[in-house]
Amino acid sequence: MLVRNVRLVRVGGRAAPDGPVDVEVAGDRIAAIRPAGSRVAGRRRRSAAAPGAHPATADRPRPEVLDADGRWAVPGLWDGHVHLGQWAASAARLDLRGTRSAAEAAERVGRRLRSGVPLPATGVLVGWGHRSAAWPDVPTTRLLDSVSGGIPVVLASGDAHHGWLNSAALRRFGLPPRDSVLEEDAWFAVFGRLASLPGAEAELEAGYGAVLAQAAAMGVVGVVDLEFGDGFRAWPRRLASGLDTLRIRAGVYPELLDEVIAAGLRTGDPLPSGPVGSAEADAVRTPGHAVMGPLKVIADGSLSSRTAYCSTPYADALVGPAAQHPRGVQNYPRDALEPLVARAAAAGLSVALHAIGDAALDDVLDAFEATGARGSVEHAQLVRPEQVSRMARLGVGASVQPAHLLDDRDVAEVCWADRTAWCFPFRDFLRAGVGLRLGSDAPVSPLDPWLAMAAAVHRSADARPAWHPEQALTAAEALAASTDGRRTLAAGEVADIAILDDDPLAPAADAAAAARRLREMRVWATVMGGRVTHRAGA
Repeated sequence: MLVRNVRLVRVGGRAAPDGPVDVEVAGDRIAAIRPAGSRVAGRRRRSAAAPGAHPATADRPRPEVLDADGRWAVPGLWDGHVHLGQWAASAARLDLRGTRSAAEAAERVGRRLRSGVPLPATGVLVGWGHRSAAWPDVPTTRLLDSVSGGIPVVLASGDAHHGWLNSAALRRFGLPPRDSVLEEDAWFAVFGRLASLPGAEAELEAGYGAVLAQAAAMGVVGVVDLEFGDGFRAWPRRLASGLDTLRIRAGVYPELLDEVIAAGLRTGDPLPSGPVGSAEADAVRTPGHAVMGPLKVIADGSLSSRTAYCSTPYADALVGPAAQHPRGVQNYPRDALEPLVARAAAAGLSVALHAIGDAALDDVLDAFEATGARGSVEHAQLVRPEQVSRMARLGVGASVQPAHLLDDRDVAEVCWADRTAWCFPFRDFLRAGVGLRLGSDAPVSPLDPWLAMAAAVHRSADARPAWHPEQALTAAEALAASTDGRRTLAAGEVADIAILDDDPLAPAADAAAAARRLREMRVWATVMGGRVTHRAGA
């Protein structure tokens, strides 16, 4: 491949040529970068192919040419935290985003059931996206029963940390009667079973094709997939079926940790294309498109469900649902978390430890320090200044989702009114030397790296001033945190490239203007491993 007449964006401090260049690709690597026009695309000898180039590529007499016509190129983008299965399924689910009360959400359910639109093949109506923390009323089973009758209904909250089920759904999943939502571990047990309902797999696989294409259209070449279930077994099968346009790092949860350890899978290992633990698996592994990711542990809840585990009670903890757990919910106390992390670390797995509340973060950092494990804090949403310093000292990264602050801003001003200065401390992380990685947590926020970058640069989703602008990033910093550690494109590196219609780092009048440019960025083409996965208009 020859990417002709393209301008390189300076990423991560590495210098970029002043003028347009031609990027020569051999196999899955960048073979050379030369001034534009200094090499005419023409016949290429077999010996010119880069080491490891695919034979079909080496034999091709002429390279595939992408004439960028002066556009801008950056390393392919990564999303550091997604739930691809849930994101793939979300298009077919009832959208409850923006509902302002339990009554309004229930009315949407009733309207959908009365519409005559057939139910999914599973026979269960699944909705998602509601955020009940600021609702004036409480979601109850009785309310949902009043609009749904005997049809099972499962409503996943927008932060994915609680589920609102009607009586028919409780029976479907073998749960005892109750009149309140399922939270945290009790909910996750049901959440993970949605994909195993009869008929769910076919719908889900169809959804994967759409979301992978959407990701490529945004310049994304890879994701850390922290979906529930057995992604380490499923992704090789999906790759073989043609779902191979993204690089995947497949995480695992504690329930399947023993299987991963028994199979000898370490973080970064290519996933086996045969049954895990079999002779075939040992002999044949997928290419680097799908590798083993980290152990994921959800140490506490979330702000929107009022279950993030905090060192002091929520500011409004004496009223409403928060009264039953005024400091949030601790899913994994330290005495349960530490041995789990130690086992993973000893087996060669990095860890991704979810901590949104500052008390949960204390437990998580204790576990990192006691075990010597490597990895990241996922979300790192409420972080005291001394915890930032401790993360830097321990070499623990921060995997953050800037678009969450757009959703959580108003809730934080109610629940954490006395501590909002500690929320989403992106600037503090960089200043302390904490490795920063941006992501979406899709479907909690859209799988859209440009939205994430924009939210990090200008911390507002509306006409209001930025929320705690002292913690904002520059556009250059946000871009550098979105490329999986890669800097300005250079020869010898993997040919993962996003070609953009505009310079994302062009001077802007202010942070709001810089964020607007990022949100409106158009990706002309995406190249993953020397292969075009998206082309505008194609």
